[in-house]
Amino acid sequence: MKRVRNSKSSKTVSIFNKILIFIALFSIVIIVAASYIFLYPVIPGSNSGQADAQLFRYRLKGGDIASQLVNQGVKAPKILLQLSIYTAKSKGYIKPGLYEISRKGTILDIISKGLRGDTVRAKVTLIEGWPFWRIRQELDSNPDLVHATKNLDLVGISELVGLNLTNPEGHFFPSTYFFEPGSSDIEVLKSAQKLMDKKLNEAWAVRLNGIVIQSPTEALILASIIEKETGNNKDRDKISAVFHNRLRKDMRLQTDPTVIYGLGEKFNGNLTIRDLRRDTPYNTYTRKGLPPTPIASPGWSSLLAATQPANSKALYFVGMGDGGSYFSETLKEHDAAVDKFQKKNGK
Repeated sequence: MKRVRNSKSSKTVSIFNKILIFIALFSIVIIVAASYIFLYPVIPGSNSGQADAQLFRYRLKGGDIASQLVNQGVKAPKILLQLSIYTAKSKGYIKPGLYEISRKGTILDIISKGLRGDTVRAKVTLIEGWPFWRIRQELDSNPDLVHATKNLDLVGISELVGLNLTNPEGHFFPSTYFFEPGSSDIEVLKSAQKLMDKKLNEAWAVRLNGIVIQSPTEALILASIIEKETGNNKDRDKISAVFHNRLRKDMRLQTDPTVIYGLGEKFNGNLTIRDLRRDTPYNTYTRKGLPPTPIASPGWSSLLAATQPANSKALYFVGMGDGGSYFSETLKEHDAAVDKFQKKNGK
């Protein structure tokens, strides 16, 4: 008997085989793509024997991020980058900025950093009590900054940061400032100036009734003197009280840091009687009232002390040699304290 070939069954087997082949090929594509995404280093130089610690920097902006990565040397198929970025959108958007990654970085590393916004950040720290020349020195020595202010005078810098002053001394809040490498030092100064304005206004808003100083500017000047007179937090409001009491009685402040500031480069580290008698706008031994500008950048504790002096009648204070100060209401008591503590400290 002659057998009849079942064409329908053959077609079914053929279709099934094609589906299996498609699934197999698709699986291979998925495995290769996953390897690229999770395992394969895509950063240029990763297979050239360079040290693992060597880093690669790239910048991302809005728009076609995949093209930006390829144009900067990332060694991955553009379509795979596009697919990875599209898939990542369900978890958030890739933030623009400057990034840094290991030379063995993968697509997954790139995407993860972008979603976190883990951009490269440099920093500079400005310390309480620094005069402006010291702040400039710190900015000028920072290798991650563009030094746009290096050849500018004080007036030029004031204009660029938005201050209408001949001397911007004291107007930059001491703190740590983070920035993208390649930023201008002007941007750091602007940030520090804005933060000082904010902190000064906050301190002025909580000022005590009846204080002698009449404006935020005067508070800033007084705070800068307090900052230079002590590093001891528990004495700041007491020192502030001494200066408030002296101003109220129309007495000279007679504070050495202002004299030193007025001497500028003439000061050799040893303050003499002759220096105290040399008249400058900042000599509070020869002139009454506050000096014309701050003498340094005060921190928050000094700003608050300037607007919230202690409830004290003291008119004098002297260092005790341990970081603290001794306060007196009368000159006789003060002279005795000076004699005691100067002898104690071998002066």
